[in-house]
Amino acid sequence: METWDLFDERRLSLNKRHQRGRDLNEGEFHIVVEVWTINSRNEVLVTLRDPRKPDYPDKWENTGGSVLSGENSRQGAVRELREETGIIASENELILLGTYKESKAFVDVYLLHRDIPVEHLTMQDGETVAAKWISVEELDSMILNETLAWPTGKRLQHVRSAFDEQLRKR
Repeated sequence: METWDLFDERRLSLNKRHQRGRDLNEGEFHIVVEVWTINSRNEVLVTLRDPRKPDYPDKWENTGGSVLSGENSRQGAVRELREETGIIASENELILLGTYKESKAFVDVYLLHRDIPVEHLTMQDGETVAAKWISVEELDSMILNETLAWPTGKRLQHVRSAFDEQLRKR
């Protein structure tokens, strides 16, 4: 069973663990990570959610998930990348685009520069079923036509200027 470390509204540890699937109490937060992977052509990697997932089945998204108990944010991001795509990255390769607070989570959004053919990726059973590289224009179109999972597009908007700045640096 997946457990998370809990934090207060200032992201200070509550020294408590929480079991996924249970409701969080008022004033309790966990940490969520998202990773945008960008290749040298400024294309964005998106993965297709498994059709069996209860939330946003058959929608495209970036890599992400909850940080597990005992992990820090970067460790969680590296683990999620490996689990969902097979991409092996080190913590120092991740560029923090920003952090913000949602109603029950602190969300840390990272960017990874990586060239890897889609056919070399490994999809996680029950999580991801396909992957593709897309242009930023296509990403924006997917946000508008809702083929990208709604939370993914919403979360990108919080760090969009930092995301675009990283693209300009390439």
